[in-house]
Amino acid sequence: MGISSSCESTSVETSKVVLYDGTLQEFSYPVKVSFLMHKYPSCFICNSDDMEFNNVVSSMSDDETLEVGQLYFALPLRWLKRRMMAEEMAALAVKASDALSKCGCRRKSLFVLKEKLAGKVGDSNGGRGRRGKLAVKLNSIQE
Repeated sequence: MGISSSCESTSVETSKVVLYDGTLQEFSYPVKVSFLMHKYPSCFICNSDDMEFNNVVSSMSDDETLEVGQLYFALPLRWLKRRMMAEEMAALAVKASDALSKCGCRRKSLFVLKEKLAGKVGDSNGGRGRRGKLAVKLNSIQE
């Protein structure tokens, strides 16, 4: 009787929420962020497109609706309004990869996230040497 499915991949396009513990929730119809905030009170919801390392992580507003085909994260409240480090984003990419692969729904959402993270890593530190090490880790995520 809920409005979500966990690890049931169908041909229906869904919005996907990766919880901090690595589980995946899929929604095939509009869901408001306020519903998720009520379901997971110790987390906030952020759109993967809005996440950038070395920038502050912000929450989606309660009245926003998840978009079908989009990937979201439910992150611990302690991460709210603090800077996201590249290593943390890489760890989230691994969690997303694992969650999506367990459900058989590794589609373009993970590819886009991985490419986005690899590109942002390449833009960091003004080219002072960290790019190669982290980019290699991101490229090693099995798809």
